[in-house]
Amino acid sequence: MNMHKGILATALAVVFSVGSAGAQAPVNLTLSGGNPGGLWSLLGAGIDRAAKEADPASVVTYQATGGGFANIALLGQGRTDLGLVHDAEVLIALAGDEPFRAPVTNMQAIGYMYNWAPMHFFLRRDIAEQYGITSLADIATSGAAIRIGINRPGNITANVALGMLEAAGATVEVIEGNGGSVVRAGANDQADLLRDGRIDMVTNGVFVLHSSFRAIDENNEVVLLTIPADAAEVANTAFGTTPFVIPGGSYRFQPDDIDTLALGAMLVTHEGTDEEAIYTLTMALIEHIDEVRAVHSSMTALDRELFANQSILPFHPGAERALREAGLLQ
Repeated sequence: MNMHKGILATALAVVFSVGSAGAQAPVNLTLSGGNPGGLWSLLGAGIDRAAKEADPASVVTYQATGGGFANIALLGQGRTDLGLVHDAEVLIALAGDEPFRAPVTNMQAIGYMYNWAPMHFFLRRDIAEQYGITSLADIATSGAAIRIGINRPGNITANVALGMLEAAGATVEVIEGNGGSVVRAGANDQADLLRDGRIDMVTNGVFVLHSSFRAIDENNEVVLLTIPADAAEVANTAFGTTPFVIPGGSYRFQPDDIDTLALGAMLVTHEGTDEEAIYTLTMALIEHIDEVRAVHSSMTALDRELFANQSILPFHPGAERALREAGLLQ
């Protein structure tokens, strides 16, 4: 009888083992994003909800940081599991350019989140009309003393804005030579400075009709400047950004389409992250992508094909396996 019990117990153990082999353990990962309340914090909530849809015991814990550069530094040191980063920041990190002291080589991709955050350049309407400024290229030749809001150091939109202005001939030296200045301030602070008359121009790269842009448009008399094609081309080459059109009529004093360029953002990890955990998370994001799409009206354009459509980084083995099983990678 004892022998039979032993055989039965062994058989049950084998059955249990086989039955459990295909089951995935819940994930418990940390995601580094951006400022609290910003888009990336919303994406963090959507990623966590997608993981919980697949397994209620899963947790993706969001931690606020200074943004993509900070997240890449944390990933490089293995101090976070996941990070949201702009593709332009990844290129800078891979090259080891400022603010990095050496190339960051351990990053691996999970998926692309969006590629529709266009650069906007809002200028006070009275200055634009007085000096005949309709384009970035006009800033240098107009002689106007323009106080230009540029995001804080460490924010990629600051790099891109300065690069685009320089490519259009409006270097910092030219701006200051005209009596203007470059004022470093975050997006919300720029809006306040413009409203209070302490700057004349706002630059930033987020979604068309983002709440910060709507506030600038509704509370100020501003025009949206056009971008010279050669300046956009220079920036696209330098930052890996892509062409984008802001539809005419998006803002009060913008009757025509504006050709500009757009930043994109990726969800990345590092090579030391557990393969099964990343496989499970990636599969959850593929199967429950609507949880991410629901976090903001501008995220409705995210689909599975875009999620798999990146070539800047190698995919993490767990992410690659999930994407191949879903038929999103060949």
